[in-house]
Amino acid sequence: MSLFSNIADYAESFLRSFFFRWNFRKHKIRILEQIDSVGIGSLPIIILISAFLGLVTTVQLSYQLLGILPRYFLGAVVGRMVLIELGPILTGLIVSGRCASAMAAEIGTMRVTEQIDALESMAINPYQFLGFPRIMGTLISLPILTVFSEFVAIYTGGLYAHTFLNVPLSVYNYGLVRNFYHRDLFGGLLKSILFSFAISTSGCYFGFKVRGGAKEVGAAATYAVVTACVLILILDFIVALLVFG
Repeated sequence: MSLFSNIADYAESFLRSFFFRWNFRKHKIRILEQIDSVGIGSLPIIILISAFLGLVTTVQLSYQLLGILPRYFLGAVVGRMVLIELGPILTGLIVSGRCASAMAAEIGTMRVTEQIDALESMAINPYQFLGFPRIMGTLISLPILTVFSEFVAIYTGGLYAHTFLNVPLSVYNYGLVRNFYHRDLFGGLLKSILFSFAISTSGCYFGFKVRGGAKEVGAAATYAVVTACVLILILDFIVALLVFG
């Protein structure tokens, strides 16, 4: 019963934040602040981890495909793995760890310091004022971060293949282009859009749910990250089943 109650509360929080008279002009500044926080703020760690993702993927595949497939397949396999799976899910997990906890802590702190009560006393809907910009900011930022991550990972892998495996970049790119399918790109972007909802709604839901003090704020941040990560893995499986199954 508690599980269903929590799911109902979660859905209500999402609906009250997102599906209630969209007003981009009214929330423009706060949406831009969230794009700066989620998108620009996450960019350095996304670049670093995506670069190592490309390196590790290329090293592993070059070992596994040795003597089995021609070398130009290295670009094809790295590209498809990054576009379909590794790029979206790694970006989603990084952003969830960094931003879902921050959203829960920010809103939870506003709850315990009665700033949300003050908004309600001024007839301001806190879900619209605090939740909508965070959802929109994440929805705009995460697909862009995912594309950026995929580009960095694929071409870091290409540089490694060229430098250490003697695979010319033209051969790597040939395999990449020859085996590119629009469905791979579409599936990865669809995942990133769904992941953005999982991250932002988890952060907002557990932030609004805080009652008590600093200890409850910390617990809310932890729950937000764990829930976002679990939802990302569930959504990843569902999209894989529907698009690639």
